[in-house]
Amino acid sequence: MHPAPPQAPPRTRRTPETRSARAALALAVPSALLVLLVVLQWGPLMDLDSGISRTTHRWAASEPEFTQVNRILTDWVWDPWTMRALCAATTVWLIWRYRAWWLALWVAGTCALGTAVQQSLKAAVGRERPVWPDPVDSAHYAAFPSGHAMTATVVCGLLLWLLRLYGAGRALWRAAVVLAVVSVVGVGLTRVWLGVHWPSDVLAGWLLGALMVTLAITSYGKFMAARSGMPHSNVIAGEEALPHAK
Repeated sequence: MHPAPPQAPPRTRRTPETRSARAALALAVPSALLVLLVVLQWGPLMDLDSGISRTTHRWAASEPEFTQVNRILTDWVWDPWTMRALCAATTVWLIWRYRAWWLALWVAGTCALGTAVQQSLKAAVGRERPVWPDPVDSAHYAAFPSGHAMTATVVCGLLLWLLRLYGAGRALWRAAVVLAVVSVVGVGLTRVWLGVHWPSDVLAGWLLGALMVTLAITSYGKFMAARSGMPHSNVIAGEEALPHAK
């Protein structure tokens, strides 16, 4: 008679709190590392930024029509003020349509905090923007991180979260994801193409923006769970968390 094989230890189920914490950590570590490398002006990163920027600037100077399209997209369609206006309209909609005061406050507060973090980092790091003898566009203030990239990431991330909370249909969700990805990636590429940001500025904007959204979702879930006595997983998933959305 053979002894029974040892049983594998039961798998620990990952809670929403655990997943959120891991997502925040996965974004916080590379964000902090990138900030450190830029502050220290790490040679390989500086060389990579310079090489990519020189190449894209050469392309931008030789393609004036396409460069003009990029200028329109970055100055009007994906401009930070356009994104903030979209966030403000969403906040008003949440209050007017659903009386979701706390959720509206969280969305508006996250957008405002993202702007404050971005401006503080710009002042603290003080990175110079690329300088060209034949610029195709201009921008002011410090370069790191990209305000366009970070603002677009924050606003698009928050809007996707709201769509999930309010049970958006599959077609709407897929269309929103595609539009968000195109906007976030697109605005970052326009900043590099126009020669007003280094690639690592844009990467930092993406990482920090995603981190802000992750922290906003996690903190809102914990706050509402504590306030209502519901499980945190229900708040994150939108289950019984939005009575006016039913």
